[in-house]
Amino acid sequence: MAQVRTMRNRSRRAYPLFLFFLPGLLLAFCQKDTQTTAAYSLEEAQKVLAAIDKIQAETQQPWDGPLRAFTVRESEFNSYIAYRIENEKEEIMKELRLKLLDDNKIEGKIHIDLRDQDIPGFIRPEMDVFFAADLLASNGQARVDMKELFLGDEPIRPMILDLVIAISARLNNVKATSINDWYELPYGIREIKTEKGKATFFY
Repeated sequence: MAQVRTMRNRSRRAYPLFLFFLPGLLLAFCQKDTQTTAAYSLEEAQKVLAAIDKIQAETQQPWDGPLRAFTVRESEFNSYIAYRIENEKEEIMKELRLKLLDDNKIEGKIHIDLRDQDIPGFIRPEMDVFFAADLLASNGQARVDMKELFLGDEPIRPMILDLVIAISARLNNVKATSINDWYELPYGIREIKTEKGKATFFY
């Protein structure tokens, strides 16, 4: 709880965000992106992009050995997210900032912009959502197990994110999913483990 409050306080200084299917995004090197105005390190982003290319190439070749691994620092992962946001347009999610912790625990901030969308009257057109979650990953699948979720300083239920996911799915003509769903990890990734300030992807 204290960590979530710390993340909320820090995030009052604007950060950039990106994908909309939160679980699929958080879980790996996301596959859909948004738009950002925040600064980031292009060098760090390119390091992650190069790693993705390497993983894709290696997983297309036969391999009978133990799982291989690639570690990404928190700042590199956030730079990658920001880079993707800047280069691909997303209509709803405008910011995603992650804090990587030990034992597959994560925290984050999401900025959601629904001002140009047809939404129910009880949904705010702009939202800063803060969360604390466990990242569950095994056998090529993963999901985000939400432990705490806040809209500003007010606790909210995960169904709010499910509603936003449904709106995004409608815009993109894809099947709606849930924050609680398991997702296939991309690029042949089999498992993810986080420590403070970094994440290791096994493939």
